[in-house]
Amino acid sequence: MENIKTALLLMVVGMATVFLILVIVIYLGKLLIFLVNKYAPEEVMPAKQGALRSPAPIPGNIMAAIAAAVNVVTHNKGRVTKVEKV
Repeated sequence: MENIKTALLLMVVGMATVFLILVIVIYLGKLLIFLVNKYAPEEVMPAKQGALRSPAPIPGNIMAAIAAAVNVVTHNKGRVTKVEKV
C-alpha cells in the first residue's frame, strides 16, 4: 500500500510541475508578443504605383467561356456579374 501512495504522490507532483511550466511558457509567450508589438511594430510598405492602375479588360471570348461554364454548373440559375484577376 505504501508503494501505491508514493506512486500517486509522485504522479501528482509530476503533473503539477508540467502544468506549472506550461502556464509559465504560455504567459511568457503572451508577454513576448505584447512587447514585440509595442516596441517593434510592423513596417508599413508604400503602395506600388502599378496597384493604382485599373486592371486590363478581359477579352470577350474568355468572358463568354466563363459565362458558359457558370451556366453549365448552375443549370442556368447563376450569372456572372464581375470578373477580376486576383
